Amino acid sequence: MNFIPASFISRTLVTGGLLLALVACSDRAPSIVDNMSPEEKLVHQGSQAARLCVGCHGPKGISRVASYPSIAGRSQTYLAEQLHAFRDGTRENPMMSSIVKSMDDDDILALSYYFSSLPGPDTGGTKSEERAP
Repeated sequence: MNFIPASFISRTLVTGGLLLALVACSDRAPSIVDNMSPEEKLVHQGSQAARLCVGCHGPKGISRVASYPSIAGRSQTYLAEQLHAFRDGTRENPMMSSIVKSMDDDDILALSYYFSSLPGPDTGGTKSEERAP
């Protein structure tokens, strides 16, 4: 009968366990984002960035304060244009300009996709583009 030293078994088990742990940890778990279309990914990214907007424009882009417009349901193009205008100074608002100045084009695109994907407030029969900004 062959005898295998306990130290050899111990080292083998430790080494094998470490290798197994490294392999198990190296592959990331599949994410729900992996199976999304490009537009769905933009909406998801926008939902994360929208935390900056909640204080004024409401949790789902529907403001409870008349001085802050509801932005849910507006067209993606309109929202992106307005955010770019605030960022480049062609539309002025100290609060919006200070928030948007740190956003890049990808952030603006994602936010505009997110808020345009949300149901807008009851507009009394007018199209969302016709509402005052």
